[in-house]
Amino acid sequence: MRSAPLIALPDKIVKQAGELKNAHVCEVGPGPGGITRSILSAGVEQLLLIEKDARFIPGLQMLSEAAPGKVHIVHGDILTYKMEKAFPKHLKKNWEDEPPNIHIIGNLPFSVSTPLIIKWLENVSKRDGPFIYGRTQMTLTFQKEVGERLTANPGGKQRSRLSIMAQHLCTVENCFVIPGQAFVPKPEVDVAVVHFTPLVQPKIQQPFELVEKVVQSVFQFRRKYCFRGIETLFPESGRLKRTEQLMMTANVDPTLRPFQLSMSQFRNLCNAYRKMCDEDPSLFVFNYREELRQKKIKRSLPESPGQPEQTEEENQL
Repeated sequence: MRSAPLIALPDKIVKQAGELKNAHVCEVGPGPGGITRSILSAGVEQLLLIEKDARFIPGLQMLSEAAPGKVHIVHGDILTYKMEKAFPKHLKKNWEDEPPNIHIIGNLPFSVSTPLIIKWLENVSKRDGPFIYGRTQMTLTFQKEVGERLTANPGGKQRSRLSIMAQHLCTVENCFVIPGQAFVPKPEVDVAVVHFTPLVQPKIQQPFELVEKVVQSVFQFRRKYCFRGIETLFPESGRLKRTEQLMMTANVDPTLRPFQLSMSQFRNLCNAYRKMCDEDPSLFVFNYREELRQKKIKRSLPESPGQPEQTEEENQL
């Protein structure tokens, strides 16, 4: 069963979303409806509830009946729900304008919070999903450590892939932390409330998939020099030379640890890698883990005397 915040806390969470009077709100994972009541009390125009757990639907229907015409309940999974059709078309704003009068609020189950925010960050990058309406704001709960990663600065011990992916696309604010004992049932960890506002211009102007690949590679060996992670962007043949070329072009010190890199250094790395991929398109599809897997398979094959060596193409089958 999902944890729900005790009385008073829902109002505090909803307050972080900003002015909700006459707004259109999507609440993700409303559960027993504690936050739902606070959203309705804020005077919203329309409230869309997306709840996966069938046990909560009857209670939410009772709340809906108490606010006739305002609440629409969807029994479904937010990871697959088509958010681009969730709100009226007239609410759309240009990306450069102020955010639309649309808000996403969610007390998310910890198991889906990270994959969901990565999915929504990709939507921000592509301006689709809930961001087809403009720079839709989000107020979401996360496990405290995830909230710290989302907002961590360079050099901070929680600086991670999530920090870069979130902060290059959004203004991310860690609003406050709720102690675990303020929830029923009590989770074993504290909870952070985090507010996201998409930026007009991303700090790294490259496709989401490219940024994600570079950032994931850099943080693959978190405690080692960043050089070690960046190496994994390149095939074994020519790996050292290409890694040195990328670091030099990006003007990044190869002995910095991943968590020490600034956003501008990540931007330089992504831009330099993009240039290398444009010159050699096979680079972007290279997968380091697959290369390791193929090498492992090759080592496990019994060598028969007189058997011709397998070609590189055969090794990749």
